[in-house]
Amino acid sequence: MNYVVNKEWLNEHLDDDRVRIIDCRFELGNPEKGAGLYIESHIPGAVYFHLESQLSAPVSKHGGRHPLPDIDQFKSDIEKAGIDNTHTVIVYDGGEGSYASRFWWLLQYLGHENVFVLNEGFNGWVEAGYETTKDLPDNETTEFKVSIRKDMLASYEEVKEVVEQEKKSSILIDSREERRYIGEVEPIDRVAGHIPGAINKFWAEGLNQGSFKEGEEQKKRFAELDTKDPVIVYCGSGVTAAPNYIALKMAGFENVKLYAGSYSDWVSYEQNPVAKGKGI
Repeated sequence: MNYVVNKEWLNEHLDDDRVRIIDCRFELGNPEKGAGLYIESHIPGAVYFHLESQLSAPVSKHGGRHPLPDIDQFKSDIEKAGIDNTHTVIVYDGGEGSYASRFWWLLQYLGHENVFVLNEGFNGWVEAGYETTKDLPDNETTEFKVSIRKDMLASYEEVKEVVEQEKKSSILIDSREERRYIGEVEPIDRVAGHIPGAINKFWAEGLNQGSFKEGEEQKKRFAELDTKDPVIVYCGSGVTAAPNYIALKMAGFENVKLYAGSYSDWVSYEQNPVAKGKGI
């Protein structure tokens, strides 16, 4: 199964009425920059989705820094974007892959499989000399039928149970860069380190210059693991774990879940243990 498309494919299908395009450009620390970039220029037909106001719920005591959005509100937003269950959806960001993957995961979670991340994102599109516009699309509001895929999401309780098991029922994968995983630095969350028992697979190593690596390369990243083993993937707030989720699926893993609250949710419970260093 494919999870990504290239810019050449999208350019050939710009006028296809069964294709919908989503722009998810965003910059942490400057939350309105992506929306501003969209107004300046975007791929024709693209509708903008904001990470914090549309792809996340408001932050509370628990749930992490980017809690999953209210499903009814997200459903309404994708219907306003003109997406129904029959559309092919192409989602892009600036080329990082993480914000687009967040939207990809959410739409998959709602039961829509025909969604793909645009390799190289908007930057690759512009570098190729393809058309951009300032025009805002006028899509008819649709009806989208939600069919939640519970097998894609790991709850806090499920992760806690795995941590407490002597023989782990699932493999925990921490998607953050190694410095944060080992607890050397922690620029955002309450305490440095990682969830006990987790191994480290930095999400960015699954991409090469904005494009997801092919399945065989992804298999090499996770070569020490069995594709039949259940996996729970997390990051700091559930965003950069999404491209690792895709990478695991590309590598052939059958049972992959996202811990949406991720490390920021885990450490919001002061009693939870935290591990440091490379030893798990």
